[in-house]
Amino acid sequence: MIIYPNIEIQKGRCVNLHKGHMEDPIIYDMTPLAAAKKFVAEGAQVLHVVDLDNIMQGGHENHDAVCEIIRSVNVPVQVGGGIRSLEGANWWFEQGAERVVIGTAAIEDRHFLHELCTHHPGRVVVSIDASHNKVMCHGWTKPTIYSPLEVGLDLQNHGVAAVIYTDIDLDSDHPEATFAITTQMVDRLDIPVISSGAVKTLDDISILRMLPNIAGVVVGRAFMNGATSLPEALAVCQQPDTEAEFV
Repeated sequence: MIIYPNIEIQKGRCVNLHKGHMEDPIIYDMTPLAAAKKFVAEGAQVLHVVDLDNIMQGGHENHDAVCEIIRSVNVPVQVGGGIRSLEGANWWFEQGAERVVIGTAAIEDRHFLHELCTHHPGRVVVSIDASHNKVMCHGWTKPTIYSPLEVGLDLQNHGVAAVIYTDIDLDSDHPEATFAITTQMVDRLDIPVISSGAVKTLDDISILRMLPNIAGVVVGRAFMNGATSLPEALAVCQQPDTEAEFV
């Protein structure tokens, strides 16, 4: 299972959102570049970077910060946040992004998704963000009628490299439903499934690691607030599997 340290950028700052609320982010006393370098120094194999402002406003305010990360680290960077056109995705690939993460555009425009996957095979990831088991679009503000599994089953026919499943409601104290849906998606989909937002503690890493065929997990707040650390998470992932002994 690959650990994807998550760096969310808003107005040039390193932040994290509470239940997807853009207007009241948790702001960290660390620049996005400093966070990226810290994660790489701690052993990150890849970084997950999201331009939050571009999701809602479609601007380029954080492009320099993201590009600086791409240029400054020696690991692959996957970039998401408001990418809704082939031109926009191409621009990020030209800047050195390894993969792009598409959200709303992939859900609403399958022609665009197919075109993007055709031009960049193996480099397009789709983010499936859900609330109360319904997929959300447009910065987590507009619900659809579809479940994460329904969307995932359809997406795997369009050539996407992987899907990232995020339960927006996980800030509540009931993670069991999130792990259940993640398990269901891992069991039913033929493409890699990456969990996002499910980790509050190191124990959550251990739980996700035991899911058969789970491809990875995106972790942001738990690392940034010190609930656990990337070295601790990597150590859990590197532990050998053990089988219970029959006695």
